[in-house]
Amino acid sequence: MSVESRDDYLHNLLHGRESVADPGSAWQRTLRMRAVERANELTVPTTHDEDWRFTDLSPLYRMAFRPVAGAGIPDKSQIDAFAIPEAAARLVFVDGRYSAELSLATADDGVTVGNLAEISGSCEAVAQTHLAQLAAIEEDVFAAVNTAFLRDGAVIHVARDRVVNAPIHLLFVATRKDSAAYPRVLVVAETGAQCTVVEDFVGVADGAYLTNAVSEFYVAGNARVSHVKLQREAPTAFHIANTSVRVARGGHYATWTVALGARISRHNLSIVQAGEATDFSIDGLALISGRQLADTHSSIDHARAQGRSRQLHKTVVGGGAHAVFNGKILVRQGAQQTDSGQQSRNLLISDKAHVDTKPQLEIFADDVKCAHGATVGQIEADELFYLKSRGLSDTAARNLLTYAFAAQVIERIPVKSLVDRLEKTVLEQTQTREPA
Repeated sequence: MSVESRDDYLHNLLHGRESVADPGSAWQRTLRMRAVERANELTVPTTHDEDWRFTDLSPLYRMAFRPVAGAGIPDKSQIDAFAIPEAAARLVFVDGRYSAELSLATADDGVTVGNLAEISGSCEAVAQTHLAQLAAIEEDVFAAVNTAFLRDGAVIHVARDRVVNAPIHLLFVATRKDSAAYPRVLVVAETGAQCTVVEDFVGVADGAYLTNAVSEFYVAGNARVSHVKLQREAPTAFHIANTSVRVARGGHYATWTVALGARISRHNLSIVQAGEATDFSIDGLALISGRQLADTHSSIDHARAQGRSRQLHKTVVGGGAHAVFNGKILVRQGAQQTDSGQQSRNLLISDKAHVDTKPQLEIFADDVKCAHGATVGQIEADELFYLKSRGLSDTAARNLLTYAFAAQVIERIPVKSLVDRLEKTVLEQTQTREPA
C-alpha cells in the first residue's frame, strides 16, 4: 500500500475529531491534544513492520470511518440478548457513546462503576492519575487515536479490601455502518480488592465499521481481578484492541479472551509484573472461518522475583481463515524463581485454513522454570478412530472433537451464563452436517 494512501487514512481518522465536541475537564482536553500531536507523528502499520507482517490492514485503510454525532438507541430486545443475569452493574455504550437509559451504574460502598464523562470527586482524581499511563500512546498509533477521541468511557474503581462478587458488564454495541467507535476502559483495583469485569464487544450493524478499543487495568497489592474479553463483532467489522495491565506485589490477574467475529481483528495484550509473587492466568480462543483474520499479540513482562504465569491460546480455523498468535514472555535479570508456561494450540478444520504462531521466551535470570510450545494440525487420527469405533459417524466424531478442543477455554470462564451461551455458540459454529 502506498505511503500516500496510508497517510490519507490517518488524516481522515483524525479529521473526524472536528465534528466531535471537546468536553470534559482540563486534564482530559490536555490528554486529547497530546494524543493528537503524537498520532500525527506516527504512521499506521503495514506488513513491512515485524509485529504486523502476518496481518494486512490495507482493507481497513481503504475505508472512510467517522465517529457518530449522537448515540442511537438499539431495540431493547437486542440489548437483552447480550445481558448477563449475574451482573451487579452494566454500562452500555452504543456506537462509542454512553447510554444511560440502558445502563445500571453504581457509586457507593467503595465501588464506582460509571462513565468517564460523568464521574467526579475522588473517582475523577483516580482517573486523572491512572488514565493513559499504561496505554502506549507514544508508540502505538491506534492507542494514540483512541485517546485523541477520548470522551465517554468505562471507569471501574474498587476501593481497598472491597470484594465485588457479581461480575461488572461493559457492553459496547455497534449499530451503524461506516462508523468508528473508540471504547475506553479503566479498571483500578486497590490493595486487597476483588472484581470480575466482562468487556463485551458486539455488532448489529449491517456493513463495515471500526472498533478501536483501549483498556487499562491496575491491580494493586494482593488484589484479584478476573477479566473476560468477548469479541463478537459483525462479520464485516474491523476490531483493533489494546489491553495493558500492571500487577503489584501479590496481585492476581486472570483473563479469558474469546474472538468470534470481525473481518479483521487484532488484540495486543501487555502484562507487566510490578511486584514480587504475582500470578497471571491468560486463556485465549479464536474461532474463525470464511475470510476472517484474528491476530493476538501478547507480552508478559516478569520484572520481579517469584512471578507465576500460565498461558493457553487456542484457535479453531476453518474455511480460508487466518489466525495469528505471537506470545512473548520476558524474564528480566533479577526475576528469580519465575515459573512461566505458554502453550499455543491450533486446530485446522479445512484445507485452506492458515495459522502463524510464534511463542517466545527471553530469559535473563538463572533460577527459573519456563516452558513454551506450539502445535498446529488437524484432528488426531487415533482420537477419530476411537470415537468411530464406539459407533459415531465420521462427521459426528469430528464435530465432537472440535467442540471439545474449543470448549476447554470456554468452561474456565467464571461467569456461568456466559459459559452456557458461549458453549452453545461454539457448538453451533463447529458443527458440520452429515453428508447426504
